[in-house]
Amino acid sequence: MTTTTTPARADRPASAPVRPRGGAKKTRTGRRRSWMPLWLLLPSAVILIPLFGYPLYQLGLLSFLKFGQPQASAGEVAEFVGFDNYSTLLGDDQFWDVLTQTVIFAAACVVATLAVGAALAVLLTRIGKWPRLLLMFAALGAWAAPAMTGSTVWMFLFDTNLGLVNEVLGMQGHNWFYDKWSAFALVGVVVVWHSFPFVMISLYAGIESIPVSVLEAARLDGASTWTTFRHVMLPILRPILTIVVIQSIIWDFKVFTQIYVMTGGGGIAGQNLVLNVYAYQKAFASSDYSLGAAIGVLMTLILLVVTVFYIRALRRSGEEL
Repeated sequence: MTTTTTPARADRPASAPVRPRGGAKKTRTGRRRSWMPLWLLLPSAVILIPLFGYPLYQLGLLSFLKFGQPQASAGEVAEFVGFDNYSTLLGDDQFWDVLTQTVIFAAACVVATLAVGAALAVLLTRIGKWPRLLLMFAALGAWAAPAMTGSTVWMFLFDTNLGLVNEVLGMQGHNWFYDKWSAFALVGVVVVWHSFPFVMISLYAGIESIPVSVLEAARLDGASTWTTFRHVMLPILRPILTIVVIQSIIWDFKVFTQIYVMTGGGGIAGQNLVLNVYAYQKAFASSDYSLGAAIGVLMTLILLVVTVFYIRALRRSGEEL
């Protein structure tokens, strides 16, 4: 039997490696996979973009008009005034005072919510099955309670004459909402009470997803509890913490119901105003809807800037989201 040997091509040495013919196919497959998350988000985007985009467009358009009660009742035609509403707002000292109060109040609520939620999430990993279920149901009950209902219940607890807290502490007749900072503190407690279950459940799910072998390896290496949390658990939980922090900032920055209900629309002489209540007063109490819309646009821009800076800071630290 005679065998023939195919001579090597002149343009390629006999020892040169042969490229796999499927390289282009693999590249196309990789590109398809990289686009796959966007395709999966497309159905939600088709619904959410018009649902949120159109109201934002109308809000922005209204902020460039002169639109009050005469225009709302069709007695006068809305007039385009450009950036006059924004210049009026930015030149108002009360706006800057309310903005400062809102930032401080929201920051305190975010920190307290994260601290309480993280502590209870760790506690869930240390207690038995039935106490864990009881704590979860209690937390979910607080989360499911409407903001109006929860605020009203807490107001009754701290009522001046009939409140249980005053009765227990022997402080009958004490008005907790008269002082600016005690009123903010009570409202902050209610906000944290409504918000911590989301943080607790999210972090508990993240902690439970950490492989046990990783934690055991850290213990065998002599790592303390704090070192294990900082260098092992925290990097793994960073994506979850990112979502939790951003959500908490958005929720606490635009608090309305708790402040409006518990302080009677912003407290004595508006001492407990936050931006959302301030916008409500300008738009509906003063019938200046365009100025209220301008406040809403500025709030949206502030939240977008904070979110972008937070995500960029995480990316600079080398964390993948």
